[in-house]
Amino acid sequence: MYPSTQSTIDLTKGGQASRNRVLRNTYWLLALSMIPTVAGAFLGVSMGVALFSGILGFVIFMAVAFGFMWAIEKNKDSGLGVALLLGFTFFMGLMLAPLLTHTLNYSNGGSLIMTAFGGTAIVFAVMASIATTTKRDFSGMGSWLMAGVVVLLLAVVANIFLQMSVLSIVISVLAIGIFSAFILYDVQRIVNGGETNYVTATLSIYLSVFNIFSSVLRLLGIIGGDD
Repeated sequence: MYPSTQSTIDLTKGGQASRNRVLRNTYWLLALSMIPTVAGAFLGVSMGVALFSGILGFVIFMAVAFGFMWAIEKNKDSGLGVALLLGFTFFMGLMLAPLLTHTLNYSNGGSLIMTAFGGTAIVFAVMASIATTTKRDFSGMGSWLMAGVVVLLLAVVANIFLQMSVLSIVISVLAIGIFSAFILYDVQRIVNGGETNYVTATLSIYLSVFNIFSSVLRLLGIIGGDD
């Protein structure tokens, strides 16, 4: 009886240590991914990069992004997966360039960018803290969040043609809500042992952080940009 109990305790402690290690590595890699993102954004703004535009541009962007994500997932257990992830974050930084350039054309553009950065950091900190401390189970949110992403993508495609400011505001607000919930969902999956690969976990959380930042910045530009 005693050896069996001791074994159970050791396994429990080992599982907790493993989950903590995945979470710690995810946070470290997420922080590291900000470097190529900033580098890509800086290069894009400096060179006036605007790689894709219109519906064709959207399709090409999605194809490149999903290609990266597929390759990262295929190589998630090797160093190549980390390298691909960092390459992907550089690409996403380039994709931020048009939005950043547009925002910097406002007289208060710099402060809008810093406000968006600070707001995103607060959202991440709050959602991650809730996910790691609450006893409430958020695992049932997954299917609803994916459905929300599909609706969001359809709205984005529609607004490429409609170019409606009101719809842009709605899209930004929805994106902030959906991807904030995704952080909650993804971090809790790590804490509960549902996600054991830190490369996959980092990719998921990075996409949420990226979308929250870009949505907050777009929203701030619409409602608070000074010409």
